Amino acid sequence: MHAPAKYFEKGLCWVGNGLWYALQPLYRIARNPSFTPNWSDRPLLKSNEKFRPPLGVPRETTSLCPTCTREARQKVTDGEATPALFIRDHAAEIPAQIIERDGKVLMVKDCPTHGHFEDVLSTDPAFFKKMEDMFQGTDIPIHSTDGTHEHGLSALRYGRGTVLTVDLTNRCNMMCDPCFTDANQVGFVHEPEWEEIQAILDRAAAVKPHRQMSVQFSGGEPTLSPHFLKAVAYCKQLGFNSTQAATNGIEFAKDPEFCRKSAEAGLRFVYLQFDGVGNAANQHRRVANLFDVKMRAIENLHAAGVDIVLVSTIINGVNNEQVGRIVEFALDNPKKVSFISFQPVSFTGRDEEISDERRAAQRYTIADLAHDIKRQTGIGEPTRDWFPISLMTTFGDWADLVHGTSAAWGHLNCGCHPDCGSGMAVMIDKSTKERVAMSAFLDGHNLVKDLAVVNDAARGRFLSALGLGVSLLRNYDPFKSPSRLRIMDLMKKFDKAFGATGRDYGKVGAGRTLEDVQKRRSDDWLFLFIAGMWFQDLWTYDFRRTHQCIIPYGTQEGEISFCAYNTGVGWRQIVEKKHQTSTLAAWYDTKGRHQIYTGGHLVPLATTEHSLSLNPEALAAGVQHDLDLAGVAKTSREEKIKARQQEHAS
Repeated sequence: MHAPAKYFEKGLCWVGNGLWYALQPLYRIARNPSFTPNWSDRPLLKSNEKFRPPLGVPRETTSLCPTCTREARQKVTDGEATPALFIRDHAAEIPAQIIERDGKVLMVKDCPTHGHFEDVLSTDPAFFKKMEDMFQGTDIPIHSTDGTHEHGLSALRYGRGTVLTVDLTNRCNMMCDPCFTDANQVGFVHEPEWEEIQAILDRAAAVKPHRQMSVQFSGGEPTLSPHFLKAVAYCKQLGFNSTQAATNGIEFAKDPEFCRKSAEAGLRFVYLQFDGVGNAANQHRRVANLFDVKMRAIENLHAAGVDIVLVSTIINGVNNEQVGRIVEFALDNPKKVSFISFQPVSFTGRDEEISDERRAAQRYTIADLAHDIKRQTGIGEPTRDWFPISLMTTFGDWADLVHGTSAAWGHLNCGCHPDCGSGMAVMIDKSTKERVAMSAFLDGHNLVKDLAVVNDAARGRFLSALGLGVSLLRNYDPFKSPSRLRIMDLMKKFDKAFGATGRDYGKVGAGRTLEDVQKRRSDDWLFLFIAGMWFQDLWTYDFRRTHQCIIPYGTQEGEISFCAYNTGVGWRQIVEKKHQTSTLAAWYDTKGRHQIYTGGHLVPLATTEHSLSLNPEALAAGVQHDLDLAGVAKTSREEKIKARQQEHAS
């Protein structure tokens, strides 16, 4: 039996549906032209003006030969060739086909020198096709001529992005497998000086349209950089919406005062490496008490006012059984965990020369993720509740409209390729912990279609806000929503996310205080987004995805797509080698060795106490043994040892 308020809301939804059709002439007849906001030098795009790459199965694209790429990159890093080998000469580029075969979506390609390559893009063709069908198109094309984005076929071409990643160092206080940066292993230190960091950030803030709302400092381990706090504070000074750190959490776990200083400098989010629940589940990272580190880091950061995003690298056979446990951990701790970003493993860095056997055994796709979450938690129907991250661009377009011409920065615009990332949203009652997938009670796909009509009309702040409100009413089912949720709660969540009415929910940018943080946290509801971001590697590389990257790296050589930098051409190795600070030996002579926790050693912690809710069964689950039973190595290190043993035996 539903509460009386639910029946009243059902009536409102019927009224909203009728009102939507009554308002159509306002939105469909004689639409207003798009305006040019202060943060851009070109008008906002209508939905029909957006770029959409070739999608569907089968299709053709351009990829890379894994062997040719490594050979060509080595020539550049050895000084035998220049980056023009990739920019103008198109080294290693080969055609590829994306096909469906045996219930899977595959990339298949042939190199005239090195033969045939193929790998899995999705284990669920229906899921793959639905994500592509829901793609909304990209944002304003990149058109600056200052060289920032000129990297041949690897160049960014579309969209204004969301987060600029800046590596502060390639040093790390762990020695992990996997590690897409190959931290501590390349024989030199790449640690930009302050003037270089400042120049990267200044350039990003100056380009129009303003691309990234946020900056994420990464590495290596960014907290090892002597410029970490200064860089965070400088981002706030430049006006970026938020500053983030991608971290293993060790320094934050060890020192609450460092957390406080980071928050005061302007750190808003920490993207915390989190591969499973319990120390045993993190054993592959080779730190004996790594889960205790995560618990202390969450406690310290939350107390300081920094919000937590769990970032989980998922490897089939190593920790895919942890997917549901990680989701349940977030659902059980809605006051301290804001977001989950699952990252199916990309075979690059330390894993770039992986064997075919291990690659096939460990490959994990976003479709696998969606189905594992359903199987392990009972939450989320893959083809109903999941959507491409790019679906959010329509809400970003709407926010740009309601904030008008005077806004200094555009809103979040996630126009990445639909194969790059997908996710689902869950509404959680923070008090009772009741949770319901958003798509179960809100038709998000139809809401986006409605909102595109509102956006294309460009009727100004009031009518744009009215259009969203009416569409929310007509696409909302109160009988399927959480028991305590009301339609006004839902509208407030959208208002809080996009700032349409100007109501004070607590500042997020310049001038943000701990009081602002507490005000935003006082909300009774958590809109938990569970995302899957699948970064490419040499076997799955598609340049069409590279062109639409929304999380590029800011480097001394300009802004480079995340995948082009870390995988693909591997611009990281080229840029870091060219701009290396010192050889490792010289660094150790002058600076000394930094602490590296590995080999099962413990991170010293003042205490392991915490107030987070943990599932005893998840803690007791232990290590996953699928690959052990199959006789497949788990890591590149194990694979090399196994190969040496076999060579010695023969």
